[in-house]
Amino acid sequence: MLVNKAGQSMDEVVTAIARVSHIVSEISLASLEQSSGVTQIGQAINQLDQTTQQNSALVEESAAAAQCLEYQAQQLVEVVSIFKLANEQGRLTPVVTRYPSQSPKPLFLTVRPF
Repeated sequence: MLVNKAGQSMDEVVTAIARVSHIVSEISLASLEQSSGVTQIGQAINQLDQTTQQNSALVEESAAAAQCLEYQAQQLVEVVSIFKLANEQGRLTPVVTRYPSQSPKPLFLTVRPF
């Protein structure tokens, strides 16, 4: 009887050890999967950070371009403000004046109505 109880106890211990071993294997597998998931999340966060930095740089470039365009528009308004409509149809005739001894580039631009 005592031998039988000892054998039965040994079988229960072996079964319990097998269950613990199986549980430890599942925990190990879950840990590997979790580690892989955390690594993927880290990579995604790095990509988001890079994209955010690129977007920030593009916003800065766009703002600089907008300021440049605003400045150019102001200059254009100043340059064009010298023109005045002379007739009722609103048409202007540009007349280019050149110095005879100089290059063919226009030096003066005057506007006359048709």
